[in-house]
Amino acid sequence: MGTAQSATMVKDVMHPGARCIEAHETLDRAAQLMRELGVGALPVCDDGRRLQGIITDRDIVVECVAAGRDPAKTRAGDLASGLIWVGSDATIDEALAKMEEHQIRRLPVVEDDQIIGMISEADLARHLPPDKLSELVSRIYAPS
Repeated sequence: MGTAQSATMVKDVMHPGARCIEAHETLDRAAQLMRELGVGALPVCDDGRRLQGIITDRDIVVECVAAGRDPAKTRAGDLASGLIWVGSDATIDEALAKMEEHQIRRLPVVEDDQIIGMISEADLARHLPPDKLSELVSRIYAPS
C-alpha cells in the first residue's frame, strides 16, 4: 500500500457487490433486506443497477413510519436521496472529502455507471493514520 494512503484506491477497501433495492420496491421490503444483510443503508437502483440514491433505516423510521405513511405502500424510490457516489478509481482521500463535505458515513462505489460496492467510514478507518481518522469522525459528526 505504500506510505501515502492517498495511493490506496477505493476499490481496494470497499465492500464489493453492494446489494441494491430497486426503486419500485416498498419500504417494508427495504427494511427486511436491511435486516437480512445486517446493514443500515441500501443503495436504490433502477433495474439496470444504475444508482438512484440511498435509503437508510433512519429514513424509513422518520420519513415514513413517524410521518404516518404505510411502509408497505411507499416505494424506496420515493425516499431515495443523496445521489452522492465515488468512482472505483478514486483515492481514499477523495472518498474522505466527499464523506466530509456531505457528512455521510457510507458511499456507493460506481464503475461504468453501475454500483459495484459500498465504502464506509469503518472501511476507511482501517487505512487511516489516527490523526486523519480523528479529523474524519469530527467532520462527519459535526452539527450542521
